Amino acid sequence: MPLLKEGEVRIPSGCAISGMISKDGHKENGDRIIESIKVMHDRSNGLGGGFAAYGIYPEFKDLYAFHTFYDSKRAKDEAEEYINSRFEIASMSVMPTRNIKEITDAPLIWRYFLKPLPYKVKEMHVDEDEYVFHCVMSINNKINGAFVFSSGKDMGAFKAVGYPEDVGRYYRLDEYEAYCWTAHGRYPTNTPGWWGGAHPFAVLDTSVVHNGEISSYDANRRYIEMFGYKCSLLTDTEAIAYIVDYLVRKQGLSYEDAAHVMAAPFWDTIENMSKKDKEKFKYLRNAFASLLITGPFSILVGFTGGMMALNDRLKLRSMVIGEKDNMYYVASEESAIRIIEPNLDRIWSPKGGEPVIFRVEGGKY
Repeated sequence: MPLLKEGEVRIPSGCAISGMISKDGHKENGDRIIESIKVMHDRSNGLGGGFAAYGIYPEFKDLYAFHTFYDSKRAKDEAEEYINSRFEIASMSVMPTRNIKEITDAPLIWRYFLKPLPYKVKEMHVDEDEYVFHCVMSINNKINGAFVFSSGKDMGAFKAVGYPEDVGRYYRLDEYEAYCWTAHGRYPTNTPGWWGGAHPFAVLDTSVVHNGEISSYDANRRYIEMFGYKCSLLTDTEAIAYIVDYLVRKQGLSYEDAAHVMAAPFWDTIENMSKKDKEKFKYLRNAFASLLITGPFSILVGFTGGMMALNDRLKLRSMVIGEKDNMYYVASEESAIRIIEPNLDRIWSPKGGEPVIFRVEGGKY
């Protein structure tokens, strides 16, 4: 049997994730996160790359930033008619990009800064976040050829079909400054590579990048769709973003407890906990049994003011964390951290199912 060369064999642990966050909230452009994810080039295959960035729109920080793909002008016109009837549009423009040969077949990409119309929010008897969530779900599932892929405040997702370093250059991320960056290089195994299916997956200010496969996807999807979510993007990672949003925003759980739902301890581990912890973890497992995520995964969850790193409870995917002065770094491989910060104060790997949560100090964001 001939020896297979690199690129000629499926990599079952493929996909790369990387993230960085400043403890004191200082901002930097996208150069270093691009350099970090580029080191793991061979963990992806050019069928998807993307980034999420927080703190990038200070001049519009109180408005919802919609990043939107359109397949056609008809889809754009229909979506803008819908948006105009439900929001005050403070600004709208084509997404700034560069023409680079590595990124092809791009859809129309537009960006909007929006304020919900107060009387429309009042009619629905919900808060603004829930109103925006319903509007995004309506656009994505009722307007053929339109897809809002980012909808939070003072943050944005940027994604495409391509290698992540090319995607970063395409979206001109060197011109943005953020206190938190996450990145993804995709190696699709069971789903197609297309612009909407690239990571991150974002809903409001929550974004998720993921390495792995979810064997519990069908059970997770059926449960989460009972609460207004619609999984239509041909990849299991979409469900993780919705699960986090549901648990934290709608159910009011902390990120720590949301992690303990998604990567719950085994029952025999719970039985050996203190009485107080045993009661808590039994409640979480029973109350949200259908949101336990099984299968190999490592994820980075971005949110306003912080970032969470989480492995599956068996730690079937690699994840390394580094610390230097006022910065935290997370990546699939140590090399992706060392390339941008060679002199770390500390480096370690979290345990399976152990959430590691970083927050900007002082509640700055």
